[in-house]
Amino acid sequence: MRLGKVVKSNSHCDYVVQLDDEIEVTNPPTSDDYGFGCFVKLEKPKGHHWAVGVIYNSQLFNPMFLNNGPRLSSSPDPLFTPDLITDTRTLLGVVLIGSIAAEGDRTYGTHGIPRVVVPVDTVVYRMSQTEIYRFHLNANDRPQFCYYSHLLRFGGAFAAQLTQQVLRELADSNLFPEADRRALDILCKELSWKNTMGAMR
Repeated sequence: MRLGKVVKSNSHCDYVVQLDDEIEVTNPPTSDDYGFGCFVKLEKPKGHHWAVGVIYNSQLFNPMFLNNGPRLSSSPDPLFTPDLITDTRTLLGVVLIGSIAAEGDRTYGTHGIPRVVVPVDTVVYRMSQTEIYRFHLNANDRPQFCYYSHLLRFGGAFAAQLTQQVLRELADSNLFPEADRRALDILCKELSWKNTMGAMR
């Protein structure tokens, strides 16, 4: 599922993605395709890989908001205003958490801040469950979750909630063995307790 393209960056691991709309593509993504905590991949042309990220924020951009200019008393006639389009946009904040390495037909995840600088207009796709699973395996096909502290630090204003949601969804996904799901569940409960205690202070 294609979501959109990179339009700017706030830092080396924090990128802004402009969502595709019906003017640009035939089947634009729906709100269920780009929710908070979704895993995405940033791809080079011809399917080559840049990085993996998580959606941590969204913004609605409406240039007509607080526009004090004159307004039409009725809907514009498309016959006389053929170039009039709705220029509202949806922007997604994406924090990069790693990349995908390939050895032959096998892929695995490399967690951490990617070394590459992702260029403008890089296409962004939502990851499938299989891709998410392979990203959470290391080179020895063992489960890994090495971006925990990175997500807590760079996941925006909702970093704790984002990390907790990612942990919960991974634990409930049945992608990993029972022992690894229990470890994810323990991490999730520990983070939930810290968030609760922090709110009480």
